[in-house]
Amino acid sequence: MRHPSVVIGMAAALLAVVVASCSSPETKAKEAAAVAAAEAWLKMTDAGDAAGSWQASAEFFRKAVTQEQWTKSLSAARAPLGGLLNRTVKARKYATRLPGAPDGEYVVILFRSSFANKKSAVETVTPMLDPDGAWRVSGYFIR
Repeated sequence: MRHPSVVIGMAAALLAVVVASCSSPETKAKEAAAVAAAEAWLKMTDAGDAAGSWQASAEFFRKAVTQEQWTKSLSAARAPLGGLLNRTVKARKYATRLPGAPDGEYVVILFRSSFANKKSAVETVTPMLDPDGAWRVSGYFIR
């Protein structure tokens, strides 16, 4: 089993590579669907619903991190920040290969976020296309 920080932080190495780029209409549609999935998932994390966000995560995520590990990690990362004030998409990038993850379809999304106790944060959320065809979050990192 992978350590939670591997899954949660797997997209961190991509921060330098995520840049705005010209995308095909098909890629833009995939990015839009992934952003919608990420935003729905983030609503659960914002509400402190660790169990719900774990259940709604990608199969890859759930196999790598137990629900108990996720609950502890989410609480440790988010509780000190306080409530969400604002979140906007800063960048998004479609990819088929990511470090530490199986080949597949991913969208690395950077959100510019503001919380009650941290005015400027960047959340990296990485949805992947699960085997059933749904976009689900496979990684989360906040700095």
